[in-house]
Amino acid sequence: MHKGARLQALLIGRKGIEMGRKTQITREMILNAAYELLDESGSSSVAIKLIAEKLGCSTQPVSWQFGSMNELKKELYSYASRRVFCGLEEEMQGKDAIEAFFISGIRYLSVACDHPNVFRFLVVDDPMDTIGERPYGDTSMFSLQFDEEAVKIFAAQYDIPGDQISEMVRDTVIYTHGLALMMIFDGQKLPKKEACRMMYNVGVKLSKGIGIIPQSDFESLYRGR
Repeated sequence: MHKGARLQALLIGRKGIEMGRKTQITREMILNAAYELLDESGSSSVAIKLIAEKLGCSTQPVSWQFGSMNELKKELYSYASRRVFCGLEEEMQGKDAIEAFFISGIRYLSVACDHPNVFRFLVVDDPMDTIGERPYGDTSMFSLQFDEEAVKIFAAQYDIPGDQISEMVRDTVIYTHGLALMMIFDGQKLPKKEACRMMYNVGVKLSKGIGIIPQSDFESLYRGR
């Protein structure tokens, strides 16, 4: 074969390989690799080069799928949320409102304990720095309804004024969030089960204050976590 033709064939072959890689490396694979890096080492490790190394490919398929790290991290934000909270809705289904509420609190604290780097990325870090936008726009989080769905479920089940339910939910959510942050910054010296029990005890006290008496004890709600 002529030298020029051989070189042309080689270049075409390489291009074909790269095109094949593009079709093989999917968005889901890239997001999964990015999530694993995030979970293992934090958001600073989520870089195109490291993702490509984890997938065993060049950086081209990663850049081709997302265009920029900013776009990748935006999608990773949603992907990570789905990963750590998957199945929660089904787990809460069919439970009394107060039981479902405590189950969601246990999951929240479990994510902080079992996946602290993911929790930081989703809840602690400033989203303007991580994904370039605020999920709730410029609205203050304190002007938003805390866990609006939980309030609706409570209101449907209990004949209690909505403002009392909202206050109970708000105070329990704030306590739970503060507890999660303290666990992370204290190096998780407080065991997960103990943190969940503390959340439960405060939630029970607040719910009893508005006339809701939980029927399930902590052990039955925590079992298998």
